[in-house]
Amino acid sequence: MKSDGDFVRDVALKNMAEIELSRMALDKTTNLDIKSFAQTMIDDHGAAGDKLRSVVSQANDWPAQLDDKHRETAGELAQKQGVDFDRDYLKAMVEGHQDLTAKLESRLDVQSLADWKTAAAGRTQSKALPEPNVALRDVEVRPDKSDNEITMKINQWAADTYPVAQKHLDTARTLENPTKERSSN
Repeated sequence: MKSDGDFVRDVALKNMAEIELSRMALDKTTNLDIKSFAQTMIDDHGAAGDKLRSVVSQANDWPAQLDDKHRETAGELAQKQGVDFDRDYLKAMVEGHQDLTAKLESRLDVQSLADWKTAAAGRTQSKALPEPNVALRDVEVRPDKSDNEITMKINQWAADTYPVAQKHLDTARTLENPTKERSSN
C-alpha cells in the first residue's frame, strides 16, 4: 500500500483536476445535464478535498497546483468546443473517476467493498442517470483497519468518499454514451 503522504497527494491532485476541468465545462458546454454534472463535481470534490485536508492537518504533502499530466489534460480540453469538448470532458471524468475509485479501494475493507459492489450492481441495471441526492448507503463501505491514527482517518475518509466517487463514475459513463454516438469521429 502506498504511504499516507503519497495517497493524499495523488487524491488531492485528482480532486483539483476534477474541479478545474468541471469549471471549464460550466463555461463551455451547452448540454444542461453536463453543466449540472460539472457543478456537482465542483461541489463534491471541493467538499471531499476540504475534508481530507482537515484529516491530514500537517498537509505538507498537499500539492499547490496541478501536476504536468493533469495540466496537459486541461490544456487539451481548453482547445475543444461543442460536442468534441463534451465527449472529451466526459472521457476525462470517466478515466479520472476509474482511477480515483481504484485508489480509494486500496484503503477499504475488502469484504464490505464486495458487498457494496454487489448491491450497486443491482442499481445500475437501469440506464437512467443516478439520482444526485440519493446516498448509496444500503451497504456500508468500511475502512481498512490500521493502528496508525492518521492512516485510519485517511481510510475512513476513503470509505466515506468511495460511494460518491462511484456515483460520479456511473453518471459520467451514462452521460458519455450519447456523446460518443454524436461525436464527429
